[in-house]
Amino acid sequence: MERLIIVVPAYNEEESLPKTINVLSELMQGFIKQKRISNESIILFVNDGSKDKTWAIINEYDKKNEHVSGINFSRNFGHQNAIIGGLTAAYDYGDIFITIDADLQDDVEAMGKMLDARLEGYDIVYGARNVRETDTKFKRWTAETFYSLMKKIGVEMVPDAADYRLTSRRVVKHLLQFKERNLFLRGIVPKIGYPSTVVYYARKERELGESKYPLRKMLSFAWDGITSFSVAPMHLVLGMGITTTLVSLFMVIYSVWQYFSGRVIPGWSSLMISIWFIGGVQLIGISVIGEYVGKVFNETKERPRFIIQDNLMSTEKKIDEKE
Repeated sequence: MERLIIVVPAYNEEESLPKTINVLSELMQGFIKQKRISNESIILFVNDGSKDKTWAIINEYDKKNEHVSGINFSRNFGHQNAIIGGLTAAYDYGDIFITIDADLQDDVEAMGKMLDARLEGYDIVYGARNVRETDTKFKRWTAETFYSLMKKIGVEMVPDAADYRLTSRRVVKHLLQFKERNLFLRGIVPKIGYPSTVVYYARKERELGESKYPLRKMLSFAWDGITSFSVAPMHLVLGMGITTTLVSLFMVIYSVWQYFSGRVIPGWSSLMISIWFIGGVQLIGISVIGEYVGKVFNETKERPRFIIQDNLMSTEKKIDEKE
């Protein structure tokens, strides 16, 4: 039987963590009794620099629950890095890996379907929402717009799938070879290939604690996804530049025609509007180009994506290397 590692990023989750640990522990015990996974399976919590008692709770459960373990980052490195950090720490201990957020908004019962799909030979099983009834109209609209835009610019993604997925050991091995610092796992994982399928579920509302993804972070995350996988924004700026040039040329021809027609009217307003318009396009272009230059700058520094301060996984038994 394969050893399952459930990787759970956690940031300031002291309110929801005890319930999350109990729910996932009961679920794992059920899978073990059904002989669907190994008895040495583990729930690995990744404390992403929490400022509350999250790490203390993980430590407490590690001592009294043989299926609970954890790693502690030296500071907050972000959700995507927490997932990669967890997979990095867990790679030597598992055969299959499931990543899920600590708030339990993703339906944990979908893990059973993921394991069924794994038995059918799939290396990647994506968890995707079948409905978005718990989201506001604005959030649904922005999500649909984002997925539509990503598809148009050529980024392969599973619609309505977040970071709730099952991956095999060989998939994780290749995933860890992607060394970029600007991570967008929803776009990276499909690039790895291997047989994949999708399990659909209804996402729940958060019961305890506060959301760690307000609108500002969601927009920032979406922008990172777009700029990490496509130069489409630069093409858009090029299109705006060409359009502006054509409009300016038309205005020159129109002005000359007006001059020879004797209908010249001094137009301070139109002149200022033109200057501001062209200046705005230039600033947008410089900003977009600067975004890409900044990402290149961050990549060349090759700083670590995360730093593990405490690692409780060191007491676990490693598995033999498999191809």
